[in-house]
Amino acid sequence: MFTVRIWDLPTRFFHWALAACVVGLFITGNVGGNAMVWHFRLGYAVLTLVLFRLAWGFVGGHWSRWSSLSLHPRHALAYLQTRANERTEAGHNPLGSWSILAMLFFVLFQVSTGLISDDEIANSGPLTALVSGSWVSWASAWHKHWGKLIILALVVLHLLALLWHRFKKHPPLVPAMLHGDKTLPQPVPASRDHWPHRLVALLILGLSALSVYGLLLWGT
Repeated sequence: MFTVRIWDLPTRFFHWALAACVVGLFITGNVGGNAMVWHFRLGYAVLTLVLFRLAWGFVGGHWSRWSSLSLHPRHALAYLQTRANERTEAGHNPLGSWSILAMLFFVLFQVSTGLISDDEIANSGPLTALVSGSWVSWASAWHKHWGKLIILALVVLHLLALLWHRFKKHPPLVPAMLHGDKTLPQPVPASRDHWPHRLVALLILGLSALSVYGLLLWGT
């Protein structure tokens, strides 16, 4: 057996930070009122995180890169048909590969509609002045209803998939996203996770935050 660093620290930070922000967005969005101030802030944080992850998929650790995702449909079918403990995936399994793409796409789309939404009471997105009224109405309706339901469904499916994976007696997935390592029956390339690599991640995160700030300035 080989213990290998699969998830680098920046990837783990992104995962748990995004999870915390999404939970916070659901809470603040449902509470409304003064909590909407934090709803907007969390939305900007999510946009920053998604931009970071998109870039990190090109320069991050080996198993965090887009090239490591297993996206062919036959791979997903073969994974579902594989009996428990017959194989151990180093990075994202085929279902997880599609899951991360779906989550990033719909989270980014949800944040984008929030930027041009208007509740016609006290809160409006920072970019509403840049689009037509029909776009604002459509984005507001999507953001409040279908967008929120889709994100909620993806979160529930993600949690159910973790339980299914554990129930089928595969190695648990959560611990590796906490400490970064997996114990595998065969050697695989390890993800870079040294401090220079982490400083690159910090730089990308900073640039992502500056991009979001610039977008908000553009809207005002």
